Amino acid sequence: MDPTLLPEKQYARLREIRKTYTVDFQPLHLRGKEIQLLQVTDLEPLLAGKDPFKNVEEFPFWVKLWEAAMVLADLMLTTPPAKEGQSLIELGAGLGAPGLAAAMAGYRVTLTDYEPHILDFQRVSAAASGLKGVECRLLDWLKPPTLPRFDTIIGAEILFREEFFTPLLNIFRALLAENGVIYLAHDVRRKSLPKFLLLAEKEYEIAVSARKMRSEDKELTIIVNRLTRRS
Repeated sequence: MDPTLLPEKQYARLREIRKTYTVDFQPLHLRGKEIQLLQVTDLEPLLAGKDPFKNVEEFPFWVKLWEAAMVLADLMLTTPPAKEGQSLIELGAGLGAPGLAAAMAGYRVTLTDYEPHILDFQRVSAAASGLKGVECRLLDWLKPPTLPRFDTIIGAEILFREEFFTPLLNIFRALLAENGVIYLAHDVRRKSLPKFLLLAEKEYEIAVSARKMRSEDKELTIIVNRLTRRS
């Protein structure tokens, strides 16, 4: 990806990002589509040996393209919107791969996260991927702004802190449209996942599927949950 081909506004954002991070565009190829993701290439100063399954309080989850995000992105490309203009919001989007894939599939997409600089990464990646109309918004689960309801809610590796379970369920109640659907994707090692689903099943029918994939010579199992409101 030649960054000079970006729209001027996004090229300016990229220049600002580069004042803080070492970054490059890394293409994600799925189902014949190419998503140009702006990623931090020198992760060690940010990660500093932190384990995402042990140091959940300190780990900068947004900075990494998670295997669960790739699985969810693939799912979005194989689950096109049932009607034109169907709305979708990605919670804790980080780099935004699933949401950008959803935009390629035809959804009207809003990407969210809790810090402005994360949204800048998303905006640049959307432009680099040739996607127009992708909205990027700040969303603090503890103090959510007023937003419209969405036909689809998605999230990958967002269940890492138990104190966010209740706020997240409140977000679901506030944002999910009638007859809407929620897709969540997480590494099977994420110990908080069963605890969250136990809470969520009081309000939602939950379907479960698993997908195995290889990453860095390891086989990982990604759990995908589909949630719909109980009738």
